Amino acid sequence: MTTLSEDGSLNILLGGAAGQGIQTIEQGLTHLLKQAGYHVFACKEYMSRIRGGSNSTRIRVASSPVAAPLERIDLFISLDREAFERLSPHLAEQTLILGDQNQLPKHPGLVHLPLDTIAEEAGNVRYAGSVAIGAVLGLLNTCLEQLDDYLRQQFADRPTALIAGNRVAATAGYRFGRQLREREMLPTDLRRLASVAGDLLLSGTEAIALGALAGGCNFIASYPMSPGTGVLTFLAQQEEQFGLVVDQTEDEIAAVNMALGAWYTGARALVSTSGGGFALMGEGLSLAGVTESPLVIHLAQRPGPATGLPTRTEQGDLELALYSGHGEFPRLILAPGSLQEAFSLTRHAFDRADACQVPVILLTDQYLVDSVGNLPALDLHNLQPHHHIIETDKDYCRYRITDNGLSPRGLPGHGSGLVCLDSHEHDEEGHISEDLTLRVVMSDKRRRKGELLRREAVVPQWLGSGECEVLAICWGSTLHVLREALQRLRDLPVAGLHFSQVFPLPAETENLLGRASRRVVIEGNSTGQFARLLQQSCGLAIHRCILKYDGLPFSVEGLARQLRTLIESAEWPLEGGVKNHEFKGV
Repeated sequence: MTTLSEDGSLNILLGGAAGQGIQTIEQGLTHLLKQAGYHVFACKEYMSRIRGGSNSTRIRVASSPVAAPLERIDLFISLDREAFERLSPHLAEQTLILGDQNQLPKHPGLVHLPLDTIAEEAGNVRYAGSVAIGAVLGLLNTCLEQLDDYLRQQFADRPTALIAGNRVAATAGYRFGRQLREREMLPTDLRRLASVAGDLLLSGTEAIALGALAGGCNFIASYPMSPGTGVLTFLAQQEEQFGLVVDQTEDEIAAVNMALGAWYTGARALVSTSGGGFALMGEGLSLAGVTESPLVIHLAQRPGPATGLPTRTEQGDLELALYSGHGEFPRLILAPGSLQEAFSLTRHAFDRADACQVPVILLTDQYLVDSVGNLPALDLHNLQPHHHIIETDKDYCRYRITDNGLSPRGLPGHGSGLVCLDSHEHDEEGHISEDLTLRVVMSDKRRRKGELLRREAVVPQWLGSGECEVLAICWGSTLHVLREALQRLRDLPVAGLHFSQVFPLPAETENLLGRASRRVVIEGNSTGQFARLLQQSCGLAIHRCILKYDGLPFSVEGLARQLRTLIESAEWPLEGGVKNHEFKGV
């Protein structure tokens, strides 16, 4: 019924209610398909409900690395009628649909797979997820023994009868899938690579948490707020093994102030939150600015305002991160674009915070933190963190004036000097001062650290052809979507530029933007926040924006289609560009 398109991947959609085991099926399939030698990538969208509602997960299976979602659905497994009705508009004529014909509306692509009935025959309707896993593995002709081993490991601490029941259910699903394969219901030419079995399988949440550990994090204080809660949960599970201090605080104000206190004593502290929680941390962020304290905050974005869509995705908090905290002080904002960058940039955040004595904000979003993919390895070289701490002497001055703005950082009790910090303006020793001339000196000192962050910035990544007329610019989690969309637009004079450091903008930014006569920014918000920052900072026109703010991530085909339409048919403004309020979404 379906064949692979030019992207060379099989695209699976799972749909059902919360509580029906969608996440369990995703975990099983991504693990087992990777073990079989396939590259995998999964992302999910779900309602803010513990049970009920309608959730879905997309899984790409490929012979080469994949890291972005597609619109096209080759195989749809529907666990209930509501999911079928909600997701059926996304199905094509060639989509193979598996589900219970007695529960779902009639559809030409629907093949009867009574998941609940098979599960009940195996001993419990809750085994339906194992039936679904088995059916997909049978369709792809993977090894049944791997499925059996996985179930044994997955339920190792559960009663023997439960393990046996899941094995019976999975085997029945596998046989069903093999029958469909023999009928060529889902013909594929996917190739396996034995080395993929040894890859890591990580979510964005896990990559961030591991990056924090690699960066020397030994303290986390957070108040749970999705989608940032997973980092707190994961690190709490590693508490004993890595000697972490984990504190689930009473609110976000307590969390940021505890983190500042931890850095003051020499710890490397992390706070993980979302937009609403970060909004409460503004005063603490400003305190880090005047005390020149290191601080790392993971801000996992979701759609606002207020509670908004708490389980969906958006890139709407860039300006919140950029302008939060009263007064003027330097900060670093990093926005990883991949699972690999989620690890490496989180590690980098701790190094930069310690070295430059500034708050570092790590901007992710629900799409990135909940995505799952395989990686060959993480960069584990030189894991020993380099602490920029001195032993104080009796003449120690915490805010000594220096050429680059960085004063030697001492710790209380580490040496003979007094380490004095204050939230007021202060002199070099840290004592409160209302000397207005000194105020200017201290402001200039702090500003010089911002220049250092700009000079030593993470360089933007150029995507595609070196020569172009149109430059498509993105930041954060849109990296791989744009990269793959550009591969579909090789006939057009367009290249891409991805920013992982969004503030301060790298020194190379203006030259890179100047390599194209027309510039379009792609981002997940409704007002073009990064486009506005680029135009204000570089003085070069941003001619158009492609914006998405419905709570879902960009898809490869959707972005490629929008870019092609824009490049081929739009009337582009003159070099003077457009004003901020004239940014257009396509």
